[in-house]
Amino acid sequence: MVTIGFSVTAHAQETEATRRLLEQNKEFVPEIYRIEEKVWFAVGHDVSNVAMIEGETGIILIDAGMSPVRMEALRSRFREITKKPIKGIIITHGHGDHFGGIQAFLAEGSNPEIWGRRAALGDNTGFNIEANAGKEAGLTYTNVRGARQAGIILPDSIHINNGVAARPDKQRTMFTRAKETAAFEPTHFLTEERKQIEIDGVKFELVAATGETYDNMYVWMPEQKILFCGDSYYKSFPNLYTIRGSQYRDVQSWYQSIEKMLSEGAEYLLPGHTRPVIGKEEVQATLSNYHDAIKFVFDKTIEGINEGMTPDQLVEYVKLPEDLASLPYLTEYYGRVDWAVRSIFNGYLGWFDGNPVTLNKLSPKAEATKIATMAGGEDKLRANALEAFDSGDFQWAVQAFDYLLALNENDQEIIRLKAAALMEIAETMVNATARNYINSYAIQLKERLKESD
Repeated sequence: MVTIGFSVTAHAQETEATRRLLEQNKEFVPEIYRIEEKVWFAVGHDVSNVAMIEGETGIILIDAGMSPVRMEALRSRFREITKKPIKGIIITHGHGDHFGGIQAFLAEGSNPEIWGRRAALGDNTGFNIEANAGKEAGLTYTNVRGARQAGIILPDSIHINNGVAARPDKQRTMFTRAKETAAFEPTHFLTEERKQIEIDGVKFELVAATGETYDNMYVWMPEQKILFCGDSYYKSFPNLYTIRGSQYRDVQSWYQSIEKMLSEGAEYLLPGHTRPVIGKEEVQATLSNYHDAIKFVFDKTIEGINEGMTPDQLVEYVKLPEDLASLPYLTEYYGRVDWAVRSIFNGYLGWFDGNPVTLNKLSPKAEATKIATMAGGEDKLRANALEAFDSGDFQWAVQAFDYLLALNENDQEIIRLKAAALMEIAETMVNATARNYINSYAIQLKERLKESD
């Protein structure tokens, strides 16, 4: 195996969390791996990875990135390797970061067959059903939350990475191109559990693998023992719940999909994000541990639910065992265990936590009024909140600030301090999605202050 490499630099304030997240940047250094004689794997050229397989008369791509601009650059790199026309493109799942850059390849005019998986989610059936379900409902706010999670507005001095990917192209992303990505359709579909196909003399097996999406599949090359897993695995604890918001991600199906992947006996595991895993033993160990971590979180959450625990109690109860939590590819760079726990609860039982008090909760303003009274008045609540901020107890400070803002949403000093406290909290987080979201929200609070001046 040979690589074609580049170098990148990164910078941010050094806390332990920052140091670890900076270390993760090594996963996104642009590189083109030659996996075997006719298979190349491009890492770090866009948010998601892209593979190129040489056939008899042309090439086949696995995934197509997110940014047409970045994919035009990658196409040029591929064309330094071979000039053969594109005969096929296989999209592992319907997230825009895996097909948003496809026009850069279709611009060559070779009219390739494009494969995706057609699946079902409620009343919606097809490819990219997550985005299409939101579109049919008229839902747009996930774009706002998604842009925060991705750190689209963050300056380079604050943004490190997105956990399993480098910073996306700010100009053309899945968040600014929602209509385009939702409208995209493959020309061929996987509709069964497993299908053998042949494109330009190359044999593939497409296998249904529900997990991050309901239309996720993995691509297996049995002769070469190469497995393209999409987003069923990447070097991070998986995003079993996304804070931008989506329909319930079927956690049980996710680890069952990894069981299928384990049964293949792959020697190369090529993920949708981060670097490949090479060697049969390494692949088996990595997938086994990944499977066990997801299954543990699911089973332990169900166990706690059956004991009558609420979501707040469950996140204290469900802790990944140290032998799994300490593995570098299960560090919470992208997903988090506590988010997964809450999502599993909600996915099976809905919003009601089982505590009858929750059925008739006070409004935020009414609760804040009573908290202020308990504190001895609004001035004392304010003093307590400011003391928490000054002492570095930033999480309690922002929660106390929210009580004050429930009483006066235009309190300029508290808005400013809340933004500052949030950015202090973000510096302690190794989870890139949380870090980006919190920093983005804080910057937007500051912009709100400027607009009111």
